[in-house]
Amino acid sequence: IQDRYGRIVQDIESIRAARPGRDLVLSIDLRIQYLAYRALKEQVTEQKASSGAIVVIDIATGEVLAMVDQPAFNPNDRDQMQQWRYRNRAVTDVYEPGSSMKPFFVAAGLISGRYDDRSVIDTSPGFIKVGAHVFTDEQDLGSVDIATILSNSSNGCMAHLALSLPRKLIWTTLRGFGFGQLATSGYPGESAGLLAPLHTWRPIDIATMSHGYGISVTTLQLAHAYATVGALGISRPISFLRIDAPPAGRRVMAAGLCRELIVMMRHVISLEGTAPLAAIPGYSVSGKTGTAWKADDGSYEQHHYVSVFAGVAPASAPRLAAAVMINDPQNGIHMGGDVSAPVFAKVVGPALRLMAVAPDEPVEQPAELRTASLQ
Repeated sequence: IQDRYGRIVQDIESIRAARPGRDLVLSIDLRIQYLAYRALKEQVTEQKASSGAIVVIDIATGEVLAMVDQPAFNPNDRDQMQQWRYRNRAVTDVYEPGSSMKPFFVAAGLISGRYDDRSVIDTSPGFIKVGAHVFTDEQDLGSVDIATILSNSSNGCMAHLALSLPRKLIWTTLRGFGFGQLATSGYPGESAGLLAPLHTWRPIDIATMSHGYGISVTTLQLAHAYATVGALGISRPISFLRIDAPPAGRRVMAAGLCRELIVMMRHVISLEGTAPLAAIPGYSVSGKTGTAWKADDGSYEQHHYVSVFAGVAPASAPRLAAAVMINDPQNGIHMGGDVSAPVFAKVVGPALRLMAVAPDEPVEQPAELRTASLQ
């Protein structure tokens, strides 16, 4: 019992019985954490970006193996006592993720049964008009399959696909992958992002969300969503503590459909796709780039961007999922495939080798070695 000044007047009883303590072991792998710290800091500095974040998740368990922000801070250095530094951007900062949302609208299309990996969509004449707004592509792709749509990141075709689906199915799919809600981590101050209530959706909202505008995410949310795809549709709780056995999780998408989606996203990493710089020698990669204008004071700034890449590896049997966000790069390049994809490769590739994950693709030998082996 306390008085009005908060002073204890009388102890009546213990509300909870005492119990023995337990060991507290973080899931963070110091080796992977260092890889992520080094790669992210190097890229944020080189691209003259204002900030960045990366999250790496063990798909098999839901454990967070690395979570890094830039600029970082040392809580032991009191000279760094600046309030804007003292937050974990990966779980508190929200942003519009751009085209990294497209795979989840494709997922809704696969779940609907209207689309599969053989479906062909006519993108002619290279644009689609929704209300008073026109969504255009860089070129008229004509009739193409969904893998090509993802690899070319066609906004017009994604709008066409999204508008052909029931609104409720899209909403339940996005909620199933964790968007618009806390990522079950229990991390203090974690943001739930923003997914507008279903009853407010208009056709223009669906079209813009299909390529990552009008919806906000955290880097942790995005990594978790891709980890769910990598787990073949099983959404496992995020954990910052080491766990002994994988939790059961809940199914949000059929395993076969997830395999189709993973195969489609492999084309994004090809030379014809938007993220060849995410390729990892010896390992197949599936993922998606995202590049979005930054919103400020009710409008978009067309010279300020958020650059994103998220994906899983190895694609044949995903073990790691990661999401990389670089905020406002100012060194002449801004596309997610140029800015964020290289960070993914620099972190996930060595991490897979550290975890003794077997390569699933041959490693190309340098030309001089191939010549020597024939002599």
